Amino acid sequence: MDLAITLDSQAAIPLYGQLYEELRQAILDGRLSPKQRLPSTRSLAKSLGISRITVTQSYEQLIDEGYLQAIAGSGTFVSVQLPDQLLHSHSHPSTPKAAGSLIGLSQYGTELTQMEIPTTSGPDVPISFRYGRPAFDEFPLSIWRKLLSRHCRSHPNWLDYATDRLGHQPLRQAIAAYLSRARAVRCESEQILIVNGTQQALDLIARLLVDSDDTVALEEPSYLTVRQQIFRARGAKLLPIPVDESGLVVEQLAKYPADKIKLVYITPSHQFPTGAVLSLSRRLELLSWVQQAGVTIVEDDYDSEYRYQGQPIPALQGLGNSSSVLYIGSFSKVLFPSLRIGYLVLPPQLVPVFARAKWLADRQLPLLEQYALADFIAEGHLERHIRRMRLYYDERRQVLVQALKDELGERATILGENAGIHLMVRLHSRWSDEEIVNRARLVGIGMVDVKPYYLQAAPTGEFIFGYSALSVEQIQMGIRKLAQVIS
Repeated sequence: MDLAITLDSQAAIPLYGQLYEELRQAILDGRLSPKQRLPSTRSLAKSLGISRITVTQSYEQLIDEGYLQAIAGSGTFVSVQLPDQLLHSHSHPSTPKAAGSLIGLSQYGTELTQMEIPTTSGPDVPISFRYGRPAFDEFPLSIWRKLLSRHCRSHPNWLDYATDRLGHQPLRQAIAAYLSRARAVRCESEQILIVNGTQQALDLIARLLVDSDDTVALEEPSYLTVRQQIFRARGAKLLPIPVDESGLVVEQLAKYPADKIKLVYITPSHQFPTGAVLSLSRRLELLSWVQQAGVTIVEDDYDSEYRYQGQPIPALQGLGNSSSVLYIGSFSKVLFPSLRIGYLVLPPQLVPVFARAKWLADRQLPLLEQYALADFIAEGHLERHIRRMRLYYDERRQVLVQALKDELGERATILGENAGIHLMVRLHSRWSDEEIVNRARLVGIGMVDVKPYYLQAAPTGEFIFGYSALSVEQIQMGIRKLAQVIS
């Protein structure tokens, strides 16, 4: 063990006294904890470039005063119990006395001090209707292990720095081919920037395209706990646009002066949290408006893989002028959240500046996971997994819908049930939202209130029901207990 100790051979205090005081203070400050073993006198003397006798003198004095204890055959250790009077007279506060000594923050930093970081863990209950968590047990882990092992054995290139600032080229090629087939996105691999998830994509967009006092239009309700904070931290003004059963109400958006709006952030394939899918007519209407207005669309293709009824609707990026749409996708819901790999499809003219900004934010993403994911997509494992999980989640969706109808009847209105891995449900009850959440927790049910996702006044009784990580039995039991709670 190395110790950070400073000794001055020119000082009036002898070296053994300096060493004694340094060790004593380290013990009192907690840098050396009780029962911690100290280096031997020989190794510490060699490390500090002093004589062993000097170290021995210091150790002996600390042992005599009760700071250290020597155990024959084992070494020298910090005492478990130190002299009380010394602890009280020499301990130092761990926090600064003067609050005014804080370093001054930028406008961006000041905005972040007002932001609440949402918790990623659901309530500690047996049945949690937390949303966004995929069914981990169904992930083809054996295939993923095999792909990781393949690249670990074949070559060590993943140990080095990446040579491509946009991300691993075979992965970008695989994503471009997949998006063309599955989402009708029009792009080349050179337009794709690999990022560590939707959050980083949005952060780059906000930093590069949004100035203070710019207006960003977004759906109401929307993923406010995270998405809005990125734009608000840049000093942007947020313009909420209502959502109905057909998605964003473009007619309401068009009422505002186009020259006042910089970006429109939208989740058209599965609006969060309502679950609405933006209709084809609305998509064409929105694209026509942004074309005339010169506004940029940020298309977050949230949960686009899981659609249970009707024909898939092409992505906005593939329907209109792709130079006005920035398309974001991620693998966290499809595969697993800790796979921090997402992608941003950019108009060609924006690729260089986004690549530079990404390079400044973090030099690169881990290469081994990019290698494995490129093979996972190219060899067809991704699309097979999605097809299988679509059936798996659809079964649970149907069970949840039926349970809501059977147990709650007219006391529950289901919204947006035909896509994604969660439902939004409006409960008609005499209890307040807070009371429903608290009463449900008492019987082991975790509920998610929708109120935090509204910028303006929120309606009462709206809740998100995630079902992807629950068994059929848990869903049925959870709704049965909920019905008892609100009756």
